[in-house]
Amino acid sequence: MTEKALELFEQGFNCAQSVFAAFAPSFGLDEPTALKIAAAFGGGMSRCGSVCGVVSGALIGLSMNRMDKDAREQLYAISKGFVQRFKSEHGSILCTDLLGCDVSTEEGLKKAREENIFRTVCPEYVKQATQILREILRL
Repeated sequence: MTEKALELFEQGFNCAQSVFAAFAPSFGLDEPTALKIAAAFGGGMSRCGSVCGVVSGALIGLSMNRMDKDAREQLYAISKGFVQRFKSEHGSILCTDLLGCDVSTEEGLKKAREENIFRTVCPEYVKQATQILREILRL
């Protein structure tokens, strides 16, 4: 699944799409639908620099795995565990912090593109998020 996520990211899909779509078959979901569901979450929520798309994509995946409305507290606990682990490994879950620039601004986006941050930094986050998600889902 990690390889699939990295492949999707290299094809130009955003980080959230790449993480979530890599797990789509496990949820009985086709890849095109998964790519649509996660499309607005890249760049920290539509390039707002907020919660990193890999975190959002993983949380969507965890939500798909817990479809019973009575399992909400369990979902929250598992999701919180994902967030805490990712944050402990990377220091933050915020796109702006992880990239070292604010992609919600023209200057920050320009810096990210000029320094090729999306291709040099983000793949590691895609990889880590899929590995953590795989462990949680036991896949």
